[in-house]
Amino acid sequence: MANVQVIQRHAHLAGAVKLEFVNGREGKTAKAVLTAISNTRRASKASGDAREEESTAIQWTLWGKQAENAAEYLGKGSHVNIIGRLRNNNYEKDGQEVYALAFTAEEVDYLDSRADSEARRARMEGEPAPQAQPTSAAQKANGRARRARSEPQDEAMPA
Repeated sequence: MANVQVIQRHAHLAGAVKLEFVNGREGKTAKAVLTAISNTRRASKASGDAREEESTAIQWTLWGKQAENAAEYLGKGSHVNIIGRLRNNNYEKDGQEVYALAFTAEEVDYLDSRADSEARRARMEGEPAPQAQPTSAAQKANGRARRARSEPQDEAMPA
């Protein structure tokens, strides 16, 4: 069965990541489901000044360690880029053919800073948010460059 690559950029999560453990080939495997929403804006054909906005919501499935990390570090409102695959998931129910699509995430880029993520998590848990240390733009750029050089690409933890 053919897969189609899907890229969802500049999305935000509509709710909390739902994590469960299911039986897999090698015992229990983590499975997470999240809904990401992207907005597209374009000029209206009817009037050149007005802009139309269209929202697209996709329900993604994540597996294994990626699912566990998403459940730990992401929450409602988190910003992400997701690359994954689309697959037909058709089945028959009560004699009727049901057409469905399944989206499976292969890569998830966490776009929020650590401070934003911790503040969001604290708000969700009802705790006061930790105070971020003020940094200059040069310090932030230097820190990102240092992190990119020091962390292996395939094992990089979200910042």
